[in-house]
Amino acid sequence: MKPTILPLLVLALAACGGDSKDKQAVNRDTLTERQKDSILANSRIPGASGVKRAMTAADSTSAGARRADSVAADTTDR
Repeated sequence: MKPTILPLLVLALAACGGDSKDKQAVNRDTLTERQKDSILANSRIPGASGVKRAMTAADSTSAGARRADSVAADTTDR
């Protein structure tokens, strides 16, 4: 019984001693949702073109909203 306890103890200590945070996982977590979507849209994964079209539509809508806000700001400042 004793010969099997020592290797199991060493194995358990080795498993607990490793760094739990993967450097690549940390870098991946720092990407914004926009960056993740952009990477996906430019990939060859099926459905990626739909993501790209959705991002283009969202950009167009945002630009229109900014234009409307700037017009509203110009007319209310006077």
